[in-house]
Amino acid sequence: MVAAEQQSKSRSDAPKVSFTASDFRWAAGAGATNAPRRLSRVLALDDFESEAQRLLPRCIFGFVSGGVENNRSRDANRAAFDDWSFLPRVLVDTTKRGQAVDLFGQRWSTPFGIAPMGSTALGAFECERVLADGAYEAGIPCLLSGASLMAMEKVIAANPDAWFQAYIPSDHATVGPLIDRVRTAGYRTLVVTVDVAVNGNRENNVRNGFSIPLRPTRRLAWDGITHPHWLIHTLARTLWRNGMPRFENITGGERGPPLISPTAQRSFGRRDSLSWDDIAWIRDQWKGNFVLKGILSPEDARKALSVGADGIIVSNHGGRQLDGSLASLRALPDVVAAIGGTMPIMLDSGIRRGTDVLKALALGASFVFLGRPFFYAAAVGDEAGVRHAITLLAEEIDRDLALIGCTSLTELNPSFLVRNAGTR
Repeated sequence: MVAAEQQSKSRSDAPKVSFTASDFRWAAGAGATNAPRRLSRVLALDDFESEAQRLLPRCIFGFVSGGVENNRSRDANRAAFDDWSFLPRVLVDTTKRGQAVDLFGQRWSTPFGIAPMGSTALGAFECERVLADGAYEAGIPCLLSGASLMAMEKVIAANPDAWFQAYIPSDHATVGPLIDRVRTAGYRTLVVTVDVAVNGNRENNVRNGFSIPLRPTRRLAWDGITHPHWLIHTLARTLWRNGMPRFENITGGERGPPLISPTAQRSFGRRDSLSWDDIAWIRDQWKGNFVLKGILSPEDARKALSVGADGIIVSNHGGRQLDGSLASLRALPDVVAAIGGTMPIMLDSGIRRGTDVLKALALGASFVFLGRPFFYAAAVGDEAGVRHAITLLAEEIDRDLALIGCTSLTELNPSFLVRNAGTR
């Protein structure tokens, strides 16, 4: 059934946005007339965050916006982009500039995609589908998280180009059926997150009264009542239409725990014994594109290459695992020096502007992913919000390419950048 649904939806018959120098409007103005009025105030991705903070309960916004402990790594991800300034070229004819990218044998409209995020259904009704649909229409990758609340089969029916991201325990008896399920569903790219040996110390969740699953408390009830848009548009609508959400993609078969429960526990199994031997075993089981996410060390990048990974994502998990870990962008040059040219090197964490995307590409990244901004966009405007976010960032990239005097992403290299004084 899923395969039939996938075959009925191909790139050729889905509406597309034209990411060229002359046209950044959605095909047929899709969703423009129904866009929430508050989107008129959203001029950049950061604006989505302030809008989402007003709409979402404090505990949910804190869960998404926070990092771990003192938020040093989260904040360092943003600060890292200030290490570099552009050295523009002038009097360059850029009228034919473009931003399409080839990755894993597929042509994508822009060099950015939607990173995997767990529990996104907390922010918007059927948020996983909303993100997948928006990515499909725009022709960009969308990664479904293993911690999502919508079954992987439903998501790939909405977006046959979606990737699946998994949290993998070291128990092969558990992992094998999960890999079989991902393959049967029709996913062609498997992303294994490797920087989660244990859960990070997210003290902000405790302070905000957040847990997964959510525990019914007076504080949580008050948080919902004082945010009526979220209570009606997201929570009540979800419960009425779909029943209690559950973690659907933890295993190869059984459904996970419910989203709201006084006693249930979410578990992905023990991961602190996961080793490179386990990754090599997974590589043997999975014949599609295989990506490791959470690489910061050049040595680990070389190991990823040696076990047969098809690509890596340089990432410190958005600053949500080890506080004090190196910012993704600062790790990128050494990783590129170690394995550049042998496989796609992607990057996430901290990207908010078109200039951020171009800096990452100039330093050797093949592609980048963003998480929080797209969660906020869905929370603020559902499908229209996601479309608006994609268009804003693509427009910035187009404008910035012209301003630095570059006609193609393949021309980008470190010569377009100057390291600012006082940075390493």
